Amino acid sequence: MRLRVEFTTEPFDLDEPPAHALVAREVVEAADLDAVDVGPFGNTAEGRADAVLTAVDALLRKTLEAGATRISLQVNVVGEGE
Repeated sequence: MRLRVEFTTEPFDLDEPPAHALVAREVVEAADLDAVDVGPFGNTAEGRADAVLTAVDALLRKTLEAGATRISLQVNVVGEGE
């Protein structure tokens, strides 16, 4: 099974990325995922279910430790051709 996760961390800071946003980027870029798209208002990562779920666990734990006060995420099952 393949999964796609879309997430944001808050609070936002348009002048400078907050520590929790930098940590989120590090987590998904270091994970064993097939596709990662990091942007200022939302992030997407895709890969095998086990890799995505492991990354989500690390993402939640590490961004909260780095000061995130809210994390919004959505996980979707995607087909092989999507």
